[in-house]
Amino acid sequence: MAEIVLEDVWKVYPDGTEAVRSLDLNIADNEFMVLVGPSGCGKTTALRMVAGLESISKGSVQIGDRVVNDVPPKERDIAMVFQNYALYPHMSVYDNMAFGLKLQKVAKSEIDKRVREAGQILGLDELLDRKPKALSGGQRQRVAMGRAIVRHPQAFLMDEPLSNLDAKLRVQMRSEIARIQHELEVTTIYVTHDQVEAMTMGDRVAVIRKGELQQVDTPQTLYENPVNLFVAGFIGSPAMNLLEARLSAAGDGLDVDLGGFRLPLPAEVLSERPRLREFADRTVILGIRPEDMEDASLVSDAPADRRISSTVDLREALGSDVVVHFTLDANQAVTEDVKELAKDVGAEALEKVTKQGAEGGQSEVIARLNPRTEATKGGKIELVVDTHRLHFFDPDDGSAIRTTGGS
Repeated sequence: MAEIVLEDVWKVYPDGTEAVRSLDLNIADNEFMVLVGPSGCGKTTALRMVAGLESISKGSVQIGDRVVNDVPPKERDIAMVFQNYALYPHMSVYDNMAFGLKLQKVAKSEIDKRVREAGQILGLDELLDRKPKALSGGQRQRVAMGRAIVRHPQAFLMDEPLSNLDAKLRVQMRSEIARIQHELEVTTIYVTHDQVEAMTMGDRVAVIRKGELQQVDTPQTLYENPVNLFVAGFIGSPAMNLLEARLSAAGDGLDVDLGGFRLPLPAEVLSERPRLREFADRTVILGIRPEDMEDASLVSDAPADRRISSTVDLREALGSDVVVHFTLDANQAVTEDVKELAKDVGAEALEKVTKQGAEGGQSEVIARLNPRTEATKGGKIELVVDTHRLHFFDPDDGSAIRTTGGS
């Protein structure tokens, strides 16, 4: 097992494209690190530089106690699991898993021991004689995992290994991979575009945007304390609502003016984020997570000054909760970060955000409510906002407004 350290790592292609910019990342021994970000953000390029499949333009990659910049991939003592399983169709499961060990001239008895141990870990005991065509997608993915496990590498590198599976199987396999990694205690770097996958699997998650590391921390810290607009909007499902709002001085405190509603900020919030006072009588970007609003009829003794109201445009009943869409008389936040987030969702989402920003005045907001809500499409709804959990961002640079300038 080994620590992996990336120090000021760059990847610049001959045409000048900077795929990875000054990446500093320290992955601890036995840690499960997830790299996540939009398509084309550089996460796979970073993984391939660790593997030796891409050259490093600048900086260093260290695996264990040695710098491996000039070490060939086969000598780095790592095992990769790819998006496509790359199984040999004419070989049995057993032979697919054993193939790499045979090339290394490992003794037959040792190969047999490792393959059967991996088969037991992965639940492939009864399938070792089958050919890949007789396996399901999930079973093929397990074989690809087994081929990596039998090598007893210092680290696993996984590049979108579940993207070819259906939704139900993805959920099952991500828990399996997390369990196996924990059991084997192998340092792992896992690349995914799926932020739910990242949040549920990683010990820590590194969020990357346009080749640059935005934030690396535990999943819960990323969720509760994003350092900027991009991380805030990327982490969470449904995504955080991002709206323009004005902070107004109110005695010793501050109020948030949002779409005609005035929400006083609790003293604890101002104590934890004193820099907010610098934005008194200024417009900020306000972030509200959908789950931080609730149907007022279901909240006993909810203060009147924490309430907003609107008309339900759409109701989505999901069983465990109900998602409602409504409109507020507030401008949609439209920054380069927000556009990048919308672009990742799709052209339609980008067009919608851009249009709302250009027209101004009204924005769609999403709330995730208790399933007991009686909110109906076209009906009026009053919501209680948890003002302790609001997020605030500087409209100029997108940084979270916390203690001091830029932090």
